[in-house]
Amino acid sequence: MTETGNERFGVLQLPRRVWAIAAIHGEADRLAALHEQIAERFAPGDRLIYLGNYLGHGVRITDTLDELLWFRSVTLYQPGMEPWDIVYLRGGQEEMWHKLLQIQFAADPSEVFGWMMSQGAEATLRAYGGNPDEARMHFREGPVSITRWTTQLLANVQSHPGHYELLTGLRRACFTEGRELLFVHAGVDPHRPLSEQGDTLWWGSGYFTAIDTPFDGYDTVVRGYDPKHGGQDVMPHAVTVDDSCGFGGSLKAACFGLDGRVLEWLEA
Repeated sequence: MTETGNERFGVLQLPRRVWAIAAIHGEADRLAALHEQIAERFAPGDRLIYLGNYLGHGVRITDTLDELLWFRSVTLYQPGMEPWDIVYLRGGQEEMWHKLLQIQFAADPSEVFGWMMSQGAEATLRAYGGNPDEARMHFREGPVSITRWTTQLLANVQSHPGHYELLTGLRRACFTEGRELLFVHAGVDPHRPLSEQGDTLWWGSGYFTAIDTPFDGYDTVVRGYDPKHGGQDVMPHAVTVDDSCGFGGSLKAACFGLDGRVLEWLEA
């Protein structure tokens, strides 16, 4: 069996069930506890998807990525598992981090940086050895100084085995090969097909809770982060797997059948 799809989208082939994990936000202990529960239940034909926002807000961000990589290695020992049976989506926090590492190209780096820090990226910056005050000093010195700073940040990420590879291999969305289930980070714009989705994937919109029919041929859309922190929600064609982990809530996971039903909820 070979991988299908492309760099933008993951495709889950021949799934029996799909385990989907909500936004983590650096809560490594909760993730480890959730992994233990999934490991006890994981069966041949199961697939695993993480719905974004591994970074940001929490204080154990590098530990969270280490835990993701460790559980990947364990899960791949399951009979029949292939590397593409485990998918990691890009969330808003990962999108910000990607932009931060290229902030020298921003029209106003200082303004963009301030917004990122207010949205939770400061935790990721500090986790990889950065300091907001040092960053602002480089902004005052200009693009060459900023580039030296972002290059060092990237080197800091690369010093953690597997982190760079994980963060550069994220997918925009993922779906089962029969188009039964579509997985996204924060939402979709139902007025556009999946191929034309933009920032709504990272930041969501008011449209998600209004989805009452199959979207773009997908029976059920599943998201892992609700920017409004409304908690888990199950509707006929849209499911939210989130309980505000990183904002005082628990970390959720849901096991889906191909008919869109939630077969089991887990939390840590």
